[in-house]
Amino acid sequence: MKRKIRILMAKPGLDGHDRGIKILASAYRDAGMEVIYLGLRQTPEMIVSASLQEDVDVIALSSLNNAHMTIFTRVIELMNEKGLNDVLLTGGGIIPKKDMETLAEIGVGKLFGPGTPVQETIDYITDWVQSNRR
Repeated sequence: MKRKIRILMAKPGLDGHDRGIKILASAYRDAGMEVIYLGLRQTPEMIVSASLQEDVDVIALSSLNNAHMTIFTRVIELMNEKGLNDVLLTGGGIIPKKDMETLAEIGVGKLFGPGTPVQETIDYITDWVQSNRR
């Protein structure tokens, strides 16, 4: 039997707006994924530690507080240090296209902005995991 996609979701930093990530978590569960939601105010260290413990396929972060460059960069650095090279780091929020491109250059997966259809994110995650599952 094929293992479900395991996705860890978190709100890093001081951003307290969690309605969107909770809606996505429900949609991902409905799509058959196993969701681990860490909640608000998570540090990059907490996110990567939990990802190792939970043996996830995907880390999805929501960033609405303009700290995306710092947060995503630190998470990808920690992932590389811990050998999580086969885990997708993705997410979304209020992230300018130029910043999305810069983050992609350091290994962050596709990032999604407000108004992205939920199914588009599900398809991206599912396709990535099917192509890269260890």
